[in-house]
Amino acid sequence: MVLAAAVVMMLYAIGDSKVFFQNPTDLAEKNIPAGTRIRIGGLVKEGSVQRGAELRVRFEVTDGKTSIPVRYQGILPDLFREGQGVVAEGKLEPDKAVDADTVLAKHDERYMPKEVADALKKSGRWGEGEEAAAKGTAAAAGGTTR
Repeated sequence: MVLAAAVVMMLYAIGDSKVFFQNPTDLAEKNIPAGTRIRIGGLVKEGSVQRGAELRVRFEVTDGKTSIPVRYQGILPDLFREGQGVVAEGKLEPDKAVDADTVLAKHDERYMPKEVADALKKSGRWGEGEEAAAKGTAAAAGGTTR
């Protein structure tokens, strides 16, 4: 009896810790309830990054077809920039924005989840992040500093 209760508790905990990956189009089309923990991936939409006080930042994640707003408070990864691959994890808000507690920046397909790469390829946006990375690398090689 005790063993059965422990197994039930363990399965319940595992079920609560699952986080499903979504691309922006899937997220917009599915009826996912507010408060659900999700992981969204795509490119940081050009012109969408807005920095505020106390390390607050707002940006949009796009797959070329749909864009989803993301709100985050904290230090962003060094590779985070517009046009680059990104994965944000957090809770879905009633307005379909993601209140992220984790942001991961991706610089190429070797580190990008397969679902993100597939969605970008399907939308014709694949390769834009690599071009932005090349521009950033070229600027860094030219001796520019932040």
